[in-house]
Amino acid sequence: MKVLITGTSRGIGKAIAQRFLEQGHTVIGMDREPASITAPGYCHLVLDILEDCLPDLEDVNILINNAGVQNTGMDIDVNLKGTIRITEKYGIQPKIKSILFLASASASTGAEFPEYAASKGGVVAYMKNTAQRIASFGATANSLSPGGVITELNDHILKDPELWDAVLKETLLSKWMTLEEVADWAYFMTVTNQSMTAQDVLVDNGEAARFNFIW
Repeated sequence: MKVLITGTSRGIGKAIAQRFLEQGHTVIGMDREPASITAPGYCHLVLDILEDCLPDLEDVNILINNAGVQNTGMDIDVNLKGTIRITEKYGIQPKIKSILFLASASASTGAEFPEYAASKGGVVAYMKNTAQRIASFGATANSLSPGGVITELNDHILKDPELWDAVLKETLLSKWMTLEEVADWAYFMTVTNQSMTAQDVLVDNGEAARFNFIW
């Protein structure tokens, strides 16, 4: 299948792209940065999903909206408006089979930076709207809301033993997701899944479920 993924130069987007390539899919990546993947079946487009003129791409079967920023003052513009722009251009069409939105645990908890949390909450609401509109094509739309993920963007936490210990204590399982795990979830939700739609899947190692019982 033809898979379009935004934000593929590093981190979650790169891991997801590699997972699909391993399974023999054709992958088109979009990012403001140059390609960091060199593999048969991969095409990379250097562009800004919010600002650049979007090229015409026919017959996208799977769309994965991953590109985003955090606490930049542009969170709502990029994470929400940019995602809407990509989805309306490539996702609302008869050849689409599945659309996945990378949201965040903060979409339901309200944690993290205010504009970031608001942008991801908007993504979840827009996902549900999208699911309604592509159902007539027999397609699914869902969002994946990870909690903490081990990426280079979180090096300031990962390399600070005291901060890392404090962060892990906020989860039930005392760990964060790996990039490979996020990629597996993305593949399952877009390829294996045929019936779940309009759902936000929270995968946060039990952070939202953690509580202190005082009686």
